Amino acid sequence: MICGREQLEAREAATLAPYALRSRDSRGRAYQPDPEPEDRTAFQRDRDRILHTTAFRRLEYKTQVFINYEGDYYRTRLTHTLEVAQIGRTVARALGANEDLVEAICLAHDLGHSPFGHAGEVALDQLMRGHGGFDHNKQSLRIVTKLERRYPNWPGLNLTWEAREGIVKHETEYDVADAGEYDADKRGHLEAQICNAADELAYTAHDLDDGLRSGLITPGDLNGLSLWEMVRESIGWRGDSLDELTRHRLIRRLIGLEVADLVQATHARLEAAAVASVEALQRLPHNVIGWGEAMAARNREMKKFLYENMYRHFRVARMEAKAHRVLSNLFEAYTHKPEQLPTETRKRAEASGDLHRAVCDYLAGMTDRFALDEHAKLFDPYTRP
Repeated sequence: MICGREQLEAREAATLAPYALRSRDSRGRAYQPDPEPEDRTAFQRDRDRILHTTAFRRLEYKTQVFINYEGDYYRTRLTHTLEVAQIGRTVARALGANEDLVEAICLAHDLGHSPFGHAGEVALDQLMRGHGGFDHNKQSLRIVTKLERRYPNWPGLNLTWEAREGIVKHETEYDVADAGEYDADKRGHLEAQICNAADELAYTAHDLDDGLRSGLITPGDLNGLSLWEMVRESIGWRGDSLDELTRHRLIRRLIGLEVADLVQATHARLEAAAVASVEALQRLPHNVIGWGEAMAARNREMKKFLYENMYRHFRVARMEAKAHRVLSNLFEAYTHKPEQLPTETRKRAEASGDLHRAVCDYLAGMTDRFALDEHAKLFDPYTRP
């Protein structure tokens, strides 16, 4: 049996929760004509368009916490994004949300991140002060609506309204949404909220994993943290030295416990709110996605620990200082002498009349390795330009 778009849309209508988004009810795409294919739903198509972008491929060589040359085993923006998508799909399936839309938003949520992780974003925002600033959420939307050129008749990917709204309304403790023209008076739809929670969960799990792997954190440092103690107890491990297999078991169990609590707590809120439509869910005075009170407290404690003991570790601080110097030097060089920019970027700057934004777009799109190579070409007299 072949399941075409009509059959897939009918399956969504029959199986998804009443407050989930259905692809056949999409508010559509900004540019027409762009007829939907017969073999995929609109949200599947969004996911596929994001997956094939240059910006998505570049995530492989963009820093999460550790710069690329630190080692092959640490998370990058790409592996983080894939983990977010996996967690998002799991939660979406459990809650009757639209898995394809959740996956599309998860895959796109970090497209706009600069090289060198959070340090790169801070550096670009400071460099763009007075020129509109820089925010990776806005940059992700800019990429899918303007910068990626895949079609002759319009800029960007021409994603559905719902996918773009989900990208715009991405918010976590680390990210603040600016909805702009996307129904700013409404909360993110359920699928957007799932992506937000999946992102936070993935951050906690993989930063803890990478911290332990790198030696920035030791098991003894974690003793007494309620989430750590809960996870250790659940697998019956009370040792002091941590081998690789045990670390995998602990992180896997942490994710499992977090997902279970997230699904149960969210289901309870949905039942209590008695929402029966997408509109009703988005008009609630609070987000429905979230952990129970006890797990939320454990997560806050762990995040505080990671911030103080990993993100502020001297090795991370040194990497951040290097990143700031590299991006600052590149930004100054390009804005003071645009002739050093690639031809395509220079043409975009001339066409828009905004050199600073064009340079910012160029820098934000760089991988860690490319930024370091460009820096060497511009500032190392022994490197060929």
